[in-house]
Amino acid sequence: MTTLPHDDLGATWRAARTRPAGVHLDSAACSRQSAAVLDTVARHARHEAEIGGYVAEAAADGLLQQGRSVLAGLVGLAAADLAFTESASASVRTLFSRWRPAPGTRVGMLPGEYWQNLAVLTDAGLVPVVLPADDAGRLDLAAAERVLRDDPPALVHLTLVASHRGVVQPGRELAALCRAAGVPLALDVAQALGHVDCDLGADAVYGTSRKWLAGPRGVGFLAMRPSVSARLTPVVGPELFDDGGAGVDHARWYESHDAHVAGRVGLVVAVGEHLAAGPHRVRERLSALGRATRERLDGRGGWTVAEPPDEPTAITTLRPPADGDVRATVARLREHHGIVVTAIGRERAWAELTGPVLRVSPHLDATLEELDVLAGALAP
Repeated sequence: MTTLPHDDLGATWRAARTRPAGVHLDSAACSRQSAAVLDTVARHARHEAEIGGYVAEAAADGLLQQGRSVLAGLVGLAAADLAFTESASASVRTLFSRWRPAPGTRVGMLPGEYWQNLAVLTDAGLVPVVLPADDAGRLDLAAAERVLRDDPPALVHLTLVASHRGVVQPGRELAALCRAAGVPLALDVAQALGHVDCDLGADAVYGTSRKWLAGPRGVGFLAMRPSVSARLTPVVGPELFDDGGAGVDHARWYESHDAHVAGRVGLVVAVGEHLAAGPHRVRERLSALGRATRERLDGRGGWTVAEPPDEPTAITTLRPPADGDVRATVARLREHHGIVVTAIGRERAWAELTGPVLRVSPHLDATLEELDVLAGALAP
C-alpha cells in the first residue's frame, strides 16, 4: 500500500488552518484557507474602512506586483503578462471576448473539455476541432501532431487537469507541437496550479485562487504573452489616459478596477505559502495521496475508480455501482459521516462522461486514516 511522503507538509498545512468540522476531501472544489490568508484578507478590508479602498489598494501595490511576478513565474511567464481576475471563468470570458475572432474560427480542444469553457467558445461563434484522446481522456499526441501539421486550427485550448477526471494532460509536449506549427496554446490550470507542474511553455494561462493554491474565493488570473495580448482589444484603451497609458503592463488592461482587492492580497499570501512548502514536494505528496485514495476506494461497495492507479494527481473519480446514486451518496457521506466530497454531473463533459461520478480530492493535510473512513463509509 502507498505511504505518504513529506509528513511535515501535512502537519504544517494542518496546523496553519482552523480544524475542519469533519473530513474535508473536496479541494478540487474549494480548499481550506490558512489562518494567515484569512487574517490578511480581513486586515486589508479593515484598512479599506480606515483609509479608503483605493488608498488601501495603492498601499498594497508592491505586494500585489510581487504576487503577479511569483504567480506568473509558476506558469512560465512574467509579472507584466499577468492580470488578476475574479475567477478562471472570468478569465476565459475575457480572453475570448476581447480576442474577438471571426465567427467560424476553429479552436482545437479535447472531447472532455469543461462545459463552461466550451460554452464560452461556442457563444463567440468559434468552431471546436476535436483532438483525439485515449480511453482515459488523455490527448493523443501523434494525432494532435497530424492535425497541427495538416489542418491547424487558429488556437488550441487545453484544460491541463479536468474537473471531472484526475488525469494530467501532456501540456509540455503539446506546447512544443503548437510552437512548431505556429499555433498559440491556451491552458486552463484551474485544477492544476498548486497541484501539478504548470510551467509548460503555453502562450496564455488562466486559473483560480480557491482550489489547490488554497486562496480566497472570487479571485483568479489571466496570464498571456505579449504576442497574445497584442491580438486582444481592451475595454478601456490607452487613448483615455493623458500619457497614453505609458508604463502600464500590457496585461493590466484586463484587470477590473472594481475588484475584491483583499482577495487578491490573500491570494498572494497563499502563493507564498505554496512556495515555502516547496512546489515539488507538494506535488509528490498530492500524487501519493491520489494513489492511496485509488488503492483504498477501487471496488469498495461496487464503486470503481476511473483514473489509472499511478496518475500523478490527488483527484480520484468513482463510477457508481449499477444501483448507485451519486448525489444521494454525497449527501449521505456529509450528513452521516461528516465527509465532504463532490458529485460531478455528466454536464461537465458530455462527450466523455456516461453518467455522474463521485470526486474525492484530498489536500496535504489528509491522512490515510481519513481515506480509510471514506472507504468504510462507501461499503457499510
